[in-house]
Amino acid sequence: MNVTLAHLSDPHLPPMPAARLHQLAGKRAFGYLNWQRNRHTIHRREVLDLLVADLQAQHPDQIAVTGDLVNIALPDEFEPARRWLENLGPPEQVTVIPGNHDAYVRSTRHRFAADFADYVRGDDGQSGRPAFPYLRRRGPLALIGTSTAVPTAPLMATGRLGPPQLAALEQMLAGLASANLFRVLLIHHPLRADHHGRFKRLTDAAALLAMLKRHGVELILHGHDHVHSTMWFDGPQGRIPAIGVPSASALAHGHHPAAAYNLFSIAREGAGWRCEQTIRGLLHGDRIGPVRHVRLI
Repeated sequence: MNVTLAHLSDPHLPPMPAARLHQLAGKRAFGYLNWQRNRHTIHRREVLDLLVADLQAQHPDQIAVTGDLVNIALPDEFEPARRWLENLGPPEQVTVIPGNHDAYVRSTRHRFAADFADYVRGDDGQSGRPAFPYLRRRGPLALIGTSTAVPTAPLMATGRLGPPQLAALEQMLAGLASANLFRVLLIHHPLRADHHGRFKRLTDAAALLAMLKRHGVELILHGHDHVHSTMWFDGPQGRIPAIGVPSASALAHGHHPAAAYNLFSIAREGAGWRCEQTIRGLLHGDRIGPVRHVRLI
């Protein structure tokens, strides 16, 4: 059975709604100023809509969104983000995890899980607010959603899983060891800080990497860096590819490429798996087209 999995990240849904003065205390003031000065010229709704239309035209079986749907987590950002998700696809087809911008400040850090509950709920069907990590089985796929989204100080964008989530994730991976499934770990922060250093790193990456070396997954998908990225990490039976992607709404700027998404074709091959990656992104002339195709596994 062949299955296709689309991956996009960091839409930073534009335009950002107007903020009230009392909402701009602390870290939000920096983020709002940055948006008004610079980021609103980079993150464009017409680019995001063009990318999503192309993605939907590929008819993927499943879609993974690895965080940063909103910008500074204003209360008025979450309803437009919910409508955007509903346009992207139904909860049975779309799996979402939060990014650091979705938990930008403590006052609204709960909104992501509350407002997008249907998209972040595992197969266990627990009532109430969803918890991380969660597991979704979709055909041969095991989609494992995590949260590294924690409020941080101004000018910081680090992420953290934390001991409870790490312990639950280890139990989940151990339980999947005998299942004949293609395991995909969804995480916002990359497992190695190649592009932004200590101020944007995953602080407990070492613990996660040690766990993956014991239990393994077939594929890791992340966002956060806004660049094309392929890293390889040790698993119990070989190397694990970890794939990043540019912001889904971005124009090319500086060292950051234009908006793109990943499309993975996954199938059994003998006793193992075959996984091929196609990158589709914004090209010259305001159109979406193929950027690169590679076999990962």
